[in-house]
Amino acid sequence: MFDVTALGELLIDFTPSGKSEAGRRLFEQNPGGAPANVLAALNRCGLKTAFIGKVGQDMHGQFLKETLEAAGICTDGLIADPTVFTTLAFVALNDAGERSFSFARKPGADTMLTAEDVNSGLIEQSRVFHVGSLSLTDEPAKSATLAALKKAREAGCIISYDPNYRAPLWSSREAAIEGMREVLPFVDVMKMSDEETELLTGIKEPEQAAAKLTEQGIPLAAVTLGSEGAYVYTREGGRIVPGFSSHVVDTTGAGDSFWGGFLYSLIQSGKRPAEVSLTEAASFARFANALASLCVEKRGGIPAMPALNEIEKRLNG
Repeated sequence: MFDVTALGELLIDFTPSGKSEAGRRLFEQNPGGAPANVLAALNRCGLKTAFIGKVGQDMHGQFLKETLEAAGICTDGLIADPTVFTTLAFVALNDAGERSFSFARKPGADTMLTAEDVNSGLIEQSRVFHVGSLSLTDEPAKSATLAALKKAREAGCIISYDPNYRAPLWSSREAAIEGMREVLPFVDVMKMSDEETELLTGIKEPEQAAAKLTEQGIPLAAVTLGSEGAYVYTREGGRIVPGFSSHVVDTTGAGDSFWGGFLYSLIQSGKRPAEVSLTEAASFARFANALASLCVEKRGGIPAMPALNEIEKRLNG
């Protein structure tokens, strides 16, 4: 059995790494992709995970496969396609460590995953099935994602969703709203950033947005609030859970690390999302905040995920 299987994008984040002698920007090749980042966080906490997706049969795709394997993530569901190139994201960081993106994805390998490519056996063997929204931006990956969600529902998986909105990858804001909301009927537990609440619910305020998700049938939700921590909501109501102070170097993977920590805590509880109390949800978020506060102190996504003993030290520090 796998604790979590995730489907979605696996790509290269080219992140700023100083300047050359000629004064030109240098970029460092980092493994990335939100679903893979979530799995890496879970693996570092000792759970068993698997990834479903597509990369190119190229130097970047091979590097990503080796990275997942080194992190202990099962790659039986990862396909290397010789007809498309691995997706690339070029990341710019401002002085506060906040990111902006330029994507080489026309098409990228991650968008070319088909329903036939999906390893259903991995989903059927998983306690939690996790997706984002980048696999919903283009066909055939959108149809593959919806087919996988139906399989996960049939298998009795807890279904997890993190929209992870990237405006340049959608044809319009309206298309993003329609696409990201389409999967909500499948979802049991969900994370949004405070910038995504209006896109997903039509409501900007995190408290009211989370409440609306619960009204729509999602019993457990969290809204990340940056340095202020997170807002969690169950059928008992909501609560803000303060974050931890940290020296921010790079926010890549911050939200993904938070969600990895939240899912870890949910799995450790042994409960379905509808059974989680508000007090328990707040404890999940506290653990997740600690994990995220450590992730942002290093560069990159997957390489920055902390080990369980580091998280426990921060929780008790």
